[in-house]
Amino acid sequence: MDEGKRDSSVLLFANGSFRPGEAVQRVLAAHRKPIIVCADGGALHARALGLQPQTIIGDMDSLSVADINALAAAGAQIIQHPPEKDETDLELALHFCHELGAKKVTILGSLGCRFDQTLANILLLTLPALASMRIELVDGAQTIRLLPVGVHQITGAADDTVSLIPLQGAATGITTRGLQYALRNETLPLGPARGISNVMLAEKAEVELAGGLLLLVHTVGRA
Repeated sequence: MDEGKRDSSVLLFANGSFRPGEAVQRVLAAHRKPIIVCADGGALHARALGLQPQTIIGDMDSLSVADINALAAAGAQIIQHPPEKDETDLELALHFCHELGAKKVTILGSLGCRFDQTLANILLLTLPALASMRIELVDGAQTIRLLPVGVHQITGAADDTVSLIPLQGAATGITTRGLQYALRNETLPLGPARGISNVMLAEKAEVELAGGLLLLVHTVGRA
């Protein structure tokens, strides 16, 4: 890639707790000149890492006037929405990434102390309008993404922890390769925790899914 060009993917900073860790460090190291979009106070996470947001979206209730002025003076586009709105700031930011034509969005700072916000942030991955983008939530040592019908590769290391959680009802026809506890054309119903805490046997594993939707939680090392 030319040094003057930016990555085609987006780093999106949300306003949840920002926890550093190996998965976060890998993401930051992989993006040399990322497009940086921030949901409201997520801009403070980016700035703490020495990164300059290109766009900040939200109702701006988590940024002071001084913060907003400083970020704008540094070149950030400020897109302010009224506080009374149907979408969260992160949802607005994801729709903006879709309008940019982004193919991959990595979200940092999307998890935290509020379980309602954390759960809502995870479920944003299921929005049909965002289906053209590969969206990952990265927090500390964990990476979370959706696995729709098809064959999916997991890249990591031996002893990494992999959990497969069905969403939207039962996930069917699941076959895994390279995981300690193998599934062979099996079903994971919604509710039971059978898919939790599997273990990678090597640097790569594979999950094949015939029906339904899985949430993948990949943790560096033993969880």
